[in-house]
Amino acid sequence: MNMSLLPTNVRSRLKRSQFAFEVVACDPDDSDTAVFVEKYGHSIQDSANCILVKTKTGEEKFVACLVLATTKLDVNKRVRKKICARKVSFVSAEEVRALTGMELGGVTPLGLPDELQLWVDARVMGREIIIIGGGKRDCKIIVAPTILKQIPNMEIAEDLALPI
Repeated sequence: MNMSLLPTNVRSRLKRSQFAFEVVACDPDDSDTAVFVEKYGHSIQDSANCILVKTKTGEEKFVACLVLATTKLDVNKRVRKKICARKVSFVSAEEVRALTGMELGGVTPLGLPDELQLWVDARVMGREIIIIGGGKRDCKIIVAPTILKQIPNMEIAEDLALPI
């Protein structure tokens, strides 16, 4: 297991958690979920994507959402209502980098700043394992979803995403 692929904060969180995990190296060009699972032989059903959203009206707020790759984040209804804004949008790649220090395609809930709220779709917690970003585009982490309960500001949300 190549822990050196992981950013220091992600590595530390995994070590402190006492959860079993696997780090899977990948070509950075293969980090998008659909490409990764096809090329490296993993299940799309176990894959989860961490997506950052922000308000476009009112007080600026940011939230990270973790949803299964077989679902679509319900941004315009569920997220908008939950964040209490008239309009919301996806966070740009530049803003993701500034907020998290991570690149799109590698964002991991295990490396988010403690003050950033994380909403996890309840379906994610129903999986035996999940495949999430490794904090960089050149790796993924396979771990039990219960590790997410150790993240500050984490909340499990029903129907945060819609089936595709």
